[in-house]
Amino acid sequence: MKLCSCDTFVALPPATVDNRIIFGKNSDRPCDEVQEVVYFPAAVHDNLREHLKCTYIEIDQVPETYAVVLSRPAWLWGAEMGANEHGVCIGNEAVWGREEVCDEEALLGMDLVRLGLERADTAEKALNVIVDLLEKYGQGGNCSEGRMVFSYHNSFLIADRNEAWILETAGKYWAAEKVQEGVRNISNQLSITTKIDREHADMRNYAKQKCWWDGKKEFDFAATYSYLDTANMMISPGRYCEGYKLLNKHKGNITFETMMEILRDKPSGINMEGAFLTTASMVSILPQDSSLPCIHFFTGTPDPERSVFKPFIFVPNISQLLDTSSPTFELEDPIKKKPHFKSKPDRRHPLYQKHQQALGAVDNNEGQHVSTFSFNSILDQTSTISHRDHCS
Repeated sequence: MKLCSCDTFVALPPATVDNRIIFGKNSDRPCDEVQEVVYFPAAVHDNLREHLKCTYIEIDQVPETYAVVLSRPAWLWGAEMGANEHGVCIGNEAVWGREEVCDEEALLGMDLVRLGLERADTAEKALNVIVDLLEKYGQGGNCSEGRMVFSYHNSFLIADRNEAWILETAGKYWAAEKVQEGVRNISNQLSITTKIDREHADMRNYAKQKCWWDGKKEFDFAATYSYLDTANMMISPGRYCEGYKLLNKHKGNITFETMMEILRDKPSGINMEGAFLTTASMVSILPQDSSLPCIHFFTGTPDPERSVFKPFIFVPNISQLLDTSSPTFELEDPIKKKPHFKSKPDRRHPLYQKHQQALGAVDNNEGQHVSTFSFNSILDQTSTISHRDHCS
């Protein structure tokens, strides 16, 4: 099942204001899926003989992991997007192409997002983590909680205080593009063309074996590994092109508020509605001045146009984010039973429930003035709750 979902953006000086890198992502998922915002502290793992259980498979653990804040579908181990204590941010996208998608259970792209954040203190090191794990364990498995089979390859936008990397995959093969200035976005298509700064050692040979590339003309990753006409990629209709236009419209003056407005844009399709909708959003400020903290904003609720972005800063002694954490079901969770997803529990966290109440007040035709007041007052309450937890 090929669905269009998710958009991830980055803006770097001189496209931004005050020497900041601005990261943003809309996570577009099934409309009934709850996304939680959770924090995991840094940890030392002494017993490396114990394996790490990800969503479907177990992998080798590492001696040390960094503190992370994640926005994730509440049923899985990984994350759609997040940040770590060193100012690394990652968001992923579903992509398809000529290479067959593997339905066998392996690492999800969302698992790779979390693993990159937990194990790397720079964007390029996170890229190394992801491609090494991709080579060792592969990617695959159902990315949806339920009977709908939703599997895909992954692309990633990885940013830190100094630079960003685009990493796009097709099975175990991949290409990466370094971004040091200006703007860049990714959507549900391969977008790396001829500017390839790093790549899988056998990527070109594999393409030749499959007769996707003749070995003579200039190698174009997106054109070779997908069916895209990359010559018209920047003028074709679709969210990738629309997102690029929105970034360029504000180039030179991009702030975190600009990024939030881009994520809220419905005419472009960036803010998605329907059976697949924007279930959560994230914006991060990554100052190039290391004496300044990185600030990460999360909605934790659907539709950024009708949600409040709540701030999170990594500080000592952070308490658990109870208001944005979904209920846990331990061994009774359907993801931990085989076959998976025989049932679907209520995963709504307190903030999600408050958000539903606010939308209900608006949609119940109580009168425009009353509805607007009710919606804003409830969101003010949830914003205050979340700010207290996130910045404790």
